Formats: sequence, C-alpha cells, structure tokens
Amino acid sequence: MILIETVRAALGRSAFKAGFDPSSVESSVRPAGESKHGDYQANAAMALAKAVGKPPRAVAELLVAGLDLGAAFSAPEIAGPGFLNFRFSDEWLADRLSEMSRDERLLVAPVGSPRRLVIDFSSPNVAKPMHVGHLRSTILGDALSRLFRFLGHEVITDNHLGDWGTQFGMLLYGYKNMRDDEAFRLDPVRELARLYVAVRQQFRADEDDDQASDPVQDACRAEVAKLHAGDPENMELWRSFMPACLEEIERVYRRLDVRFDHVLGESFYQPMLAPVAADLSSSGIAEESHGARVVFFGENEPPALVRKRDGAFTYATSDLAAIAWRLEKFNPTDILYVVDSRQALHFKQIFEVARRWGKTSARLTHVAFGSVLGEDRKPIKTRDGKAGATLEQLLDEAVRLAGETFDSHGDEEDASFPGADRAAIAEAVGIGAVKYADLSQNRVSDYVFSWYKMLAMDGNTAAYMQYAYARCRSILRKAGASSESLSRSVPKVLIGHSAERSLAIHLLRLGEALHAAAADFRPHVLTAYLWDLSKAYSAFFQSCPVLKAPDALSRDSRLVLCDLVSRTIRTVLGLLGIRVVERM
Repeated sequence: MILIETVRAALGRSAFKAGFDPSSVESSVRPAGESKHGDYQANAAMALAKAVGKPPRAVAELLVAGLDLGAAFSAPEIAGPGFLNFRFSDEWLADRLSEMSRDERLLVAPVGSPRRLVIDFSSPNVAKPMHVGHLRSTILGDALSRLFRFLGHEVITDNHLGDWGTQFGMLLYGYKNMRDDEAFRLDPVRELARLYVAVRQQFRADEDDDQASDPVQDACRAEVAKLHAGDPENMELWRSFMPACLEEIERVYRRLDVRFDHVLGESFYQPMLAPVAADLSSSGIAEESHGARVVFFGENEPPALVRKRDGAFTYATSDLAAIAWRLEKFNPTDILYVVDSRQALHFKQIFEVARRWGKTSARLTHVAFGSVLGEDRKPIKTRDGKAGATLEQLLDEAVRLAGETFDSHGDEEDASFPGADRAAIAEAVGIGAVKYADLSQNRVSDYVFSWYKMLAMDGNTAAYMQYAYARCRSILRKAGASSESLSRSVPKVLIGHSAERSLAIHLLRLGEALHAAAADFRPHVLTAYLWDLSKAYSAFFQSCPVLKAPDALSRDSRLVLCDLVSRTIRTVLGLLGIRVVERM
C-alpha cells in the first residue's frame, strides 16, 4: 500500500467526474506540512481555476462534491483560496495497521510490472587497498540493489573490477624497477599501492592525457600495451598480483555485507575488445586520428578514445564490450552505473556510442554521486598518496568507538553480556554508523569526510535507529510478547492519542518512502523516513505508556505499534545494508 496513492486515486476519480484531467490533479497531492492541516494536501484547484475561468475555491468545492470518501477519509476541508486538506479516519488507519501487523511485507506489495536491472557498482582498481573514496559506490549500489529486489524487480549485480587497465602498466613498471622484495612478500597489496603512488609521482603530465609524453609515462604505456598483447612475462606478473588483490577487496566486502552476482573485471572483456574496436571502425562510428581510433561528438566535446596509438585499449572500449555482453547475456530492461559524477562525460559518451552502435534494448543510466572530500575539500584520491585511512581502517575505528559507546551507555539488560555478543554489537553499530552517515547524504552532493559525523551516536544516525529498534524489542520482551505472537493474533489497534495517530501515519508511509527512493535512486529518502518515524515513535514513547498503559486493550494495541516500529526499522535498515541489534 502506498498511502499517498489512496488520496490521489480518490481525488483523480472526482476530477474525472468533473471533467478535469485526473493526472494533473493527482500529481498535486503532497504530504501536509503540519498535522493541523491534515495528512495530505492538494492545490490542484489553483491551476484548474485559470483553465476554466472559475474562482479556485469554486473548483475545490466541485472536486469535494465528487469525492467518494468511503471509510478512508474524514470530510476534507477547503482552506484559504482553495487548498484541499485530507485526513484519514482513525478507524481506517487502525484497520490498516492491523493488516500491516499480519503482513510480513508490511503492506508493501511487489510491483506489478517488474524490470530486470543490471547494477554496476563498487568497481575498484584491484591493486591498491580500498579507501574511503570507494565507500559511496559500494554502499549506494548495494542499497539500491536491495531496494529494487524488495520491490519485486529482478536485479543482477556486477562488480566491474579495474584489473587490466592503465594502472597495471604503472604497477608492472614499478614492480620491475622500484619494488621492495621483502615488502612485497609481507604485504603484496600494500607494496603494490606504494608502487602505484611512487610511479604516479614521477609523471610529468596527467596520466589520462594520451598525447602527453615523458620517459616514465611512455614506459608504463608500453607495459600495458604488452600486457594487452599477451606478453608472457607481463601476463605472469598480472596473474601473480591478482589473488592477494582480490582477497584484500573481498575481506572488506564481507565486513560490509556486500555481495555480487558477478565479479567480472576488465580482463574478462579483453578477448572482446579488438572485435568491438573493429566493429566500431567498420561501421564508421570510430575514426582514425593521429594513429588512434576515436569517436567524435562535435567541436566542443573531446573525442572518446577506443584504441590508443600503441594498440592498447581503453576504459571506453571495455565499457562498450560490457554493454554488448550484458545485453546478450541478461537481456535487461535497465543497466545502472553507480559511479561518481566526475565520470559524467565518460558515460554520456559511452551511452551515445552504444546508441550509434545499435545497442538500445536497455535503458542506460548513470547514477551519479558526489565525492567524499578531504579536509582540503578536494576529492579523496589514492594517486596523490594522501588518501588517509583505508576503508578497512575506517571500519576498525568505527567498531572500536561503537564498542566504547556500548560499554558506557548500555542499559541494565546488558550487564551480563558475553564478550562475543558485545563484539558483534560493536561491529553492527560501528559499520552501520559509517554506512548510514554516507547514505543519509543526498547522493548528488559532495560531503566532507569527518570521523566525528560518521561515528556520531545520536541524532539522525544508524546508532539512533538501532537504539529505537532495541528499545522496542526490550518492551516486547518485558511484556512477554513477540512479533510472531502478535501477527498470529493481532490485538485490536486503538488510536486515541495524537501521538498514536502520528505514529500510525508514519508507519503507513513506508511504501511511499520506498517507491520515492527507488524512483530517483536516492537512498537518503529512506534515512529521512526513518528519522521522521523515530521522532514520531519518541513522541509516542513519551506520551503513551505501553507496559503501564491504563488498561489491557490500550497495552495490547501499543504493543502492536511498538512491534510495527521495530519491524519497519529492521526492514528499512536492512535495505540500507545495516544490521539491527536486539540489545544496545
């Protein structure tokens, strides 16, 4: 159930009866800014009045006259010049909460027309530790994958690893000329990361400028060209680098509880790159330019490089091969690329080349996001050697601080917790704090990385939501109730206090929040929903005693509300990839 759609449907039917376009009227419905104005508002009468030459209030009266209210609504109000205020009846809300308690999906039905989505996310370069700059793609992509699956879509996740590109030319050159054998033996990934930075610092020009030339950069290009040509020595070194690099990344994914259906690096597409370049050339899409093969887009836009002068291929070639392979293998309706906004031009060009190439059976979408910034307000990068903490170090510190908070704030139920349980709670709370701090940002915005903000344990944070969940579960334990017992025999839900009513509205807006988040790929809509829900629950907790309710009927009804809050928090945090804890 999507609560706002109940209002839109009723208003749309009334508009149709009155001879108006239902869609324009339905789209005007919004949640009310203040509860005193009702639950939802619509200002359609203002726009319609101009079209029909009547006062807005007269149009509003016409819409109200045609409403079939049924049991859902109290009589709507006309406010000011013609605003319509809708308020659900308490009895209808109570009935919906009873249904919600019995439904394991909390009244969120799967979509009627599911899509098949390939979601490309995370995609780190494998020969260096993941750092905080990799966080956004990984957890945004994971949250979107979970959300779309929950809504009933078919989701195929693919981690398109950087395991073959320009960086490997740098690593091969560094390994052959600058390596520390003992350091490589003790920690191959750390040594490879050091080599990457050391080689990059010797460049005289931007490594992405294919026209630049200096001895080290030319040598790196030669190494990657040899790798792409199948040089035995470089192929053997590449194979020797990969196992340790992959395990380093997988260890972080395990802690983040992130999984992929496919992990296909650029190397997987290597056999396809020459045919792709040849097909683009033979079809006239790619042209020769200074010995390279490029695709032109116009005077004001740089060309896309498909094959370099030395015969090496590019990220563009690999991405085009991946599009062709995914279309043939998965037949998706959509391919989403969860990649930061600095790659906007790359994806704009890739999508245009795919269109010219006839690869149009799926909708290609760049789900862009802002950068994680350092204290200098510049994007955190590995190449300059100043990336700061690795992602794993960030997680370790978050877990340590979460453990300290638990030890200093645990309630009386926690006094006898064994160490293993405390460690599990610290892990869930610490990693949840890191994820939530990122996911609560509007994805298109940059944000400055801050230990304090990421690890804060109050306000709109994962820890606050986890605590609200644990508080609900504590009440149920003390009452001798459980979700299973309540859903089997749902007590009658009563709405007698304004705090109960407010909590009911927020609970029933779950489906609305989920679909709004999916519509524009914005998980922060879900964190905003949780924040509103938690505030409504806090007001309910302060105003409506549960265990000390005035009578048994009120007590049982409020237990249902506590259970629904806990189940809703658990569901939404789960969609964000964040675990709940029963005690905190």
